[in-house]
Parts: sequence; C-alpha cells; structure tokens
Amino acid sequence: MYNPTSLKAEEFIDHQEILDTLSYSEKESHNRELIMDIIEKAKERKGLTHREASVLLACEEEDLNQEIYALAEQIKKDFYGNRIVMFAPLYLSNYCVNGCVYCPYHAVNKQIPRKKLTQEEVRKEVIALQDMGHKRLAIEAGEDPVNNPIEYILECIDTIYSVHHKNGDIRRVNVNIAATTVENYRKLKDAGIGTYILFQETYHKESYEALHPTGPKHDYAYHTEAMDRAMEGGIDDVGLGVLFGLELYRYEFAGLLMHAEHLEAVHGVGPHTISVPRIRSANDIDASSFDNGISDDIFAKIVACIRIAVPYTGMIVSTRENQECREKVLHLGISQISGGSKTSVGGYYEAEPEDAKSEQFDVSDNRTLDEVVKWLMEMDYIPSFCTACYREGRTGDRFMSLCKSGQIQNCCHPNALMTLKEYLEDYASKDTQKLGLALIKKELSNIPNPKVRAIVEEHLNDIHSGKRDFRF
Repeated sequence: MYNPTSLKAEEFIDHQEILDTLSYSEKESHNRELIMDIIEKAKERKGLTHREASVLLACEEEDLNQEIYALAEQIKKDFYGNRIVMFAPLYLSNYCVNGCVYCPYHAVNKQIPRKKLTQEEVRKEVIALQDMGHKRLAIEAGEDPVNNPIEYILECIDTIYSVHHKNGDIRRVNVNIAATTVENYRKLKDAGIGTYILFQETYHKESYEALHPTGPKHDYAYHTEAMDRAMEGGIDDVGLGVLFGLELYRYEFAGLLMHAEHLEAVHGVGPHTISVPRIRSANDIDASSFDNGISDDIFAKIVACIRIAVPYTGMIVSTRENQECREKVLHLGISQISGGSKTSVGGYYEAEPEDAKSEQFDVSDNRTLDEVVKWLMEMDYIPSFCTACYREGRTGDRFMSLCKSGQIQNCCHPNALMTLKEYLEDYASKDTQKLGLALIKKELSNIPNPKVRAIVEEHLNDIHSGKRDFRF
C-alpha cells in the first residue's frame, strides 16, 4: 500500500497508487472546475500532490493549459528570477558492468572504446573546462567496482578541486554515479561534493528490471532507495530524474513526484534538483527502437507541471535537447543548463577521433559555452556561475527554507551578477562581454537593498581590477 513515509521502494513508489492516479487524471482531464481549483491551489506556491499535478498534466482544455503554462513561468520567476545556472558534465570512465539496454556503456557492447581518465588526464580536462569558464561540474562514471571503485571517484574529486589554472577554479562538484552504500555516501560527503544525482530511469518496476537485465543495477529496490542512504550518509542535496521514453510518461511523472513527496515526508527536504532527460541515440543504441518517446510539446508540459508541483526545486535540462526546445522549457521552469558539453570520456582537452567516439548520448546543442551565455543574455537571462550556497552551508533544509520563503534571491541575484562579471572578464568574446556588461548595469537596479547594491558595485569593480570569488 502507498506509504510516502516508508523506506521500502515498493511502498513509497506504489504501483497501484500510480495506476489509480493515471485512471483518475484521465477521467478528470476535462473537469474544468476541478482543474481550476488545482490551479488556484498551485498559485499559493506551496506545491501540489502527485495526483493533483497528474490532473494538470492530463488536462485537455486548451485555455486551462495556457493558464498552466503562464503559472509555471510566473512561479519560475518568483523562485529563481531570471537566473540560469551553468554547468558541464565530466565523464571519468565508461567501464560498466551493467546491462542497461538504453545506454551504450552496457557491458556487452564491444564496439565502444573503453576509457578511464588518469589523474593527469582529469587535470587536463579540468583546465580545458576552466578555460571555457565553467565553475560547476557534474562528474559521471559507469558502475564497475574494479575499474571505478569509490576510491577512484574520490581521487578524481580531489584532483578536480586541486586544479587552479589562471583565474579558473571548479568550485562545486556534483556527482552522478551508481547507487552505493551509506559508508560510501559519507565518503562522498567528506570529499566536499555538492549534489548527489541519480536518475531512476523508470519507476515502473517490471520495466525497470527488463531494461536492466544484468548487473547490480538490476536491483530495483536498492537503486530506488539510494537517496535515503545518501541522506543517511550526510548528503542533504540530492537530485532526481527519469529517462523519458522508456515508459509511459504519465507513469514516470507520477512516480517522480511520489519520490519527491517521500523525501519531504521522511527527511524534511525534497530534491534539490529534478532532471528531465529524454532518450537519445549513441553508438549501438537506436532511440527510435523505444516505443514511449514524447514530443516537444508533451516534454514542455511535463516541465511546466513539475515546476508547479515542486516550485522550490531546481530543474535541469542538458544538451540532449536542441536550442529551440531548450529555449521553450527555460520559460516554463528550467533553472540549470549545461553548455559546451562533451558526453564522452575525454574530449574537452583534445577532441576524440571520429573512429573512437565514446559518447554516452548524441548531443543536440553543440554550441560553445560562450555562445550559450550570449544566447541566454539576449533573452534577458542572467547566466550564473554561482556556487555560494554550497560553500556557505546553505544546503538541504537550510536552502529549502530560504527558497520556499523567497529569501534566497537576496543572495542569488547579487552572486549571479558577480560570477557573470568574472566570466566576462576572463573568458567571454567581445560581443558577449559587451552584452553582459549592459545586462549587469541594468540588473543592478533590480537589487532592492541599497546597501547590498553598493557592496555588489564595489565587488564588480574589484573583479575588474583582478580580484575573484566574492559571494553573499
């Protein structure tokens, strides 16, 4: 039976509850009175249940759908303003013992070249990323206890934080590795990671087991309960996600929100981020062979409904999506994007030869980080390279309480402007720099507290003079 406070996967992600939710939402998809009541509740900015949000996702009343989109956009502005946080993935190793049928790193794939970065290669990749302007990384690795033990991951994290090249520093390392033990999560916490990210792939247990036929990832419960172990190990910022296209999207949507409800119920803090990747082709994987792909319009509605359901949670979209799609969902709730990404092991320092590609998925947005930064500013977004909350201890329930109250903007907006100024001084092209300086000048007037504004102006001048790393 459905029990959000249970620590058992099949109880806080209850299959029958999801089926009942889908049946209910389908039945009520034209119930204007109910849908309007849910929209009114959502306007309180306190979120929705998985069942309420599922009704909005199923809504087939076009005028009400437009209200849903408008509300999602407004909630995004209320909680995150016009800031977009920038990051890049760094793939450490594609050695993997799992048999995931949607990922080219699966163990039986003999076509893809297997690679594992040495610490010197990690340094070179980090320097290349710093030279682009990145301050925040998400490290990725396949699951392989021999080639990628926790000691290797920890060594790589230490190497990443140790590299100080010119004015470059990686100030936050998020980690996306396989489900592991409480002890290993404690080690990751002690290593100074930011967010621990783990995609569920699919919440449908039967499909999950079929999609993961071999390897430790086959264990549905162990994988699904990973966030509870991570929090027990002291990691208070965790990131959820599903891979849309593997199962029916409404099933995944309900499961994802049930997982968020579970974390809130048990730990008092929901997910720090939610990612919404869609399956993509790569190497021996043909995305068209999966039957549950979703259109850009459905994808956009999923983003909008997640934003309404969990207004406090950061939402991430990667370079899996093309420029047009990313632009659409930025307005509807996305608060973090990657730029200039490589999804192969290596590739930042030196491009991979065509006959030795090791990409996990095909990148749809191949623009440089500078091009992405300029594009964001042309839409009046502030590209933010801020990592202050993590380094100031504003994580977990401390971050969420500030976010839910709206007070986080008193830190985030000034920090975004100062980190953007660093980027403009150190890495931007002339056109991007000109556009960015004008945006900063305009945005300074949006800092309501005159004392804060004066401090930011002073720090902006200090940054121009060569100083770095100011933060509120």
